[in-house]
Amino acid sequence: MNDAQHSSAESPTERRLTALEIKASFTDDLLEQLDAIITRQQREIDALRRELAALRDSLPADNPATPRSLLDERPPHY
Repeated sequence: MNDAQHSSAESPTERRLTALEIKASFTDDLLEQLDAIITRQQREIDALRRELAALRDSLPADNPATPRSLLDERPPHY
């Protein structure tokens, strides 16, 4: 039998199985892509957390809980 005869001789169950195998393959590929994205995003989050901690450490120690207001500061021309 050649390919054309073979494919027309496939039962509906075989066609459904083939379709499911194709979908499973695409799903596996998508899962790998999403895993890579999540891994990259987690690295970015970790880096941002370290940067935030460094910025907090660089704040003045007098009252770090109270944010500074620009209204309380004197303009540079005074």
